[in-house]
Amino acid sequence: MKKTNLMKHIILASQSPRRVAILNQMGVDCMVISADIDESAKVNELPTTYVARLAKQKALAVLKKLDGQHSYLPIIAADTTVALGNEIFGKPENDVDAFNMLKKLSGTTHQVHTAVVLAFNGKIEKSLNTTNVQMMRLTDAKIAAFIATGEHRDKAGSYGIQGLAGSWIKRIEGSYTGVMGLPVHETSLLLDKIVKMKV
Repeated sequence: MKKTNLMKHIILASQSPRRVAILNQMGVDCMVISADIDESAKVNELPTTYVARLAKQKALAVLKKLDGQHSYLPIIAADTTVALGNEIFGKPENDVDAFNMLKKLSGTTHQVHTAVVLAFNGKIEKSLNTTNVQMMRLTDAKIAAFIATGEHRDKAGSYGIQGLAGSWIKRIEGSYTGVMGLPVHETSLLLDKIVKMKV
């Protein structure tokens, strides 16, 4: 891995296979390093503030883990949350929590916020994407059948638009990849700043 390949090689502060796949589709190779941070929301914290804080904390946590061999590489970190108004829907604690989340999101137009942070050469750049997602009304039986598949686990809002729950989504206003967890447009603009951040 050479320094001349900075635009092609980055560190992703996430173990999300979806984010890895999106970066690969952008032509970017990445080394995955888990951030391992507390993702609890603070009291009365706004959803946009929450994702921005966590994305930055993930980048800084991975920065501390790096050794001299990889310290020259840019770090991309992202955090995604589902929100209904100011209520944050993070990853479900259990199946009951997932059922209750989906029951609340059923028939609503809610927001999916994804913050992306680039840490490189002692500098930090950040971006925020918000997409409105219109979900059909779900019956209790449909929610229960979905939870039985286990697909809700480890997903903000207890669903992923790229999976079985994609058929529930009537319309989105914004970024499909942002709902998946890494908005391509915003991430691309951040990566374009790497050359300037080298100075």
